[in-house]
Amino acid sequence: MFNCAVIRSRGLYHMLYRAVDPSLISSIGYAVSPDGIRWLRLDSPVLSPQESFEERGVEDPRVVEIEGTYYMTYTGYSRQGVRAALARSDNLITWERMGIVLPDENNKDHVLFPARIHGRYVMLHRRPPHIWIAFSHDLLHWEGHQILLRTRPGKWDCWRIGAAGPPIYTERGWVLIYHGVDDRRCYRLGIVVLDADDPTRVLYQQDDPILEPAEAWELFGDVPNVVFSCGQAPADSDYYVYYGAADSVIGLAIMVRQELEELLAQATYQSAPAAVSLAAS
Repeated sequence: MFNCAVIRSRGLYHMLYRAVDPSLISSIGYAVSPDGIRWLRLDSPVLSPQESFEERGVEDPRVVEIEGTYYMTYTGYSRQGVRAALARSDNLITWERMGIVLPDENNKDHVLFPARIHGRYVMLHRRPPHIWIAFSHDLLHWEGHQILLRTRPGKWDCWRIGAAGPPIYTERGWVLIYHGVDDRRCYRLGIVVLDADDPTRVLYQQDDPILEPAEAWELFGDVPNVVFSCGQAPADSDYYVYYGAADSVIGLAIMVRQELEELLAQATYQSAPAAVSLAAS
């Protein structure tokens, strides 16, 4: 089990995680926790391959709650490639498929913002190698696609990038954790701040990664040298960042709230009087 979404809701932490059976087919399981550390999980998956575009697995869930409904973005894998799919739920256990949201293209690492912005839903996705942003009125038809964040030649995120968990809202901007891959296929996590009112504007991008493979179980596994997050959740004073390590286990890192505040302060300072718009570069 690895690559999990976590959401804190109704006094509990809820985890949707990717699990792989002996035939290498992925399903999505559910676990619940009172504190985000000790978990109880269901014996059976809550989402298993069913549609033709899922014949080789359902992978890498990311979960948000919008206006009382839970939405899970996930990747369907089949002989036709990978497809960006969406499901919804009232209880995080019983899921209704809504279908492919970006048809006729290989796309993944898609995640919804946890709130509408100016009446529209907002989604990040990846058309390799960059992170894109798009908008919708109904969650099924997406428009206004544009590059939000680009790979950076010569840096740790030079080969490919993708969104991690849902962006975190603050009054000073949306905080987005993302994964970056270098030319040696090492996966690390980075962080950017987007404008709260216009998320197409990148206010700040930290130059160095916030997490990189260092422990043995991050360096060695089914896919070595990988830390890959699909979600984070607020703790009492900090944020818990959950991540898949080497495509084999789930790890937990703590993002200190004070350090996040310092990041936001730096983003506010650097973006005045004008923000840096990487989408326009």
